[in-house]
Amino acid sequence: MPVLPLRPAESCRYDAVSLGEVMLRLDPGEGRVRTARSFRASEGGGEYNVARGLRRVFGLRTAVVTALADNEVGRLVEDCMLTGGVDTSYVRWIPYDGVGRAVRNGLNFTERGFGVRGAVGVSDRGHTAASQLRAQDVDWDHLFGEVGVRWLHTGGIFAALSDTAAETTLAAVHAARRHGTVVSYDLNYRPSLWKAVGGTARAREVNSGIAPHVDVMIGNEEDFTACLGFAVEGVGEDLRDLRSASFAQMISKVAAEYPRLRVIATTLRGVRSATRNDWGALAWSAPTGVLEATHRADLEILDRVGGGDSFAAGLIFGILQGATLAEAVEYGAAHGALAMTTPGDTSMATKAEVLALAAGGGARVQR
Repeated sequence: MPVLPLRPAESCRYDAVSLGEVMLRLDPGEGRVRTARSFRASEGGGEYNVARGLRRVFGLRTAVVTALADNEVGRLVEDCMLTGGVDTSYVRWIPYDGVGRAVRNGLNFTERGFGVRGAVGVSDRGHTAASQLRAQDVDWDHLFGEVGVRWLHTGGIFAALSDTAAETTLAAVHAARRHGTVVSYDLNYRPSLWKAVGGTARAREVNSGIAPHVDVMIGNEEDFTACLGFAVEGVGEDLRDLRSASFAQMISKVAAEYPRLRVIATTLRGVRSATRNDWGALAWSAPTGVLEATHRADLEILDRVGGGDSFAAGLIFGILQGATLAEAVEYGAAHGALAMTTPGDTSMATKAEVLALAAGGGARVQR
């Protein structure tokens, strides 16, 4: 029996569409932002990374709904997205004033961290085009109804950008529901996005308004606490704590508060150092209860950014393909683990690698 009722693939142009901001990531490689003289440029964004992973890794048909300032930086972001295979037909291009007084493109300076030095992200995203995207800027009923979308993915990063972004998220979610499109939402709490606009109180107000309309909720223990007010008792850095009964109880409380939720999923990360993490995942549905993916202790990491987004992509791929929830959470955990072995927000894994690792494969050389 399928995990979720899904629209037939033949009746929809897209398997999945993401709504969110796409930024230009500037990576100093092994160095630090404050001392760098050169940066590697790539694209990334919490919601977009999922669409890209579903397209580039798993071969599904995806698009992104976003906005960019129409200048050379925006066109560079577009070029990166085109390389990733994501349909850019629903990018809204905003005229650029030459200075950026009214509209800009977001920049994200990210250093990977190593050993005792944690990863650091410094975003420059004030007055971005995506933060000004309004609900009426997109014909949602045309997209979900006439064009056809099986799955909408969005999240708390985009909803945090502005009041209009939160309103746009709600409009998209409501339209998706009207047309039978599954909705997933990654809480993705970022303190820096909320601190100037009301902190956790505002985060809870926005996210608790969206949560009742979601089918699949994704987040870690900090996300559920900060965004929805559900505390996990006794959680520490050790995954043995994260897998405790208290965490399962929290999932039960979330499910009771939001009865529309069909799936709740979380990554489990224990930080030993910036380059060595314990890694795992849980998923819940009413028929299955809480399921746990393979626990990978002391996982070696090159770049942790985007691991959670790749988990979401693997989970969504599994559900869209008709896998059981147990299989889908394994795909998610395996994809997240592989994505963190390469630089950048987005995954460089292959579908074959994900399926092999999910089935218990290792890191032996392949020739």
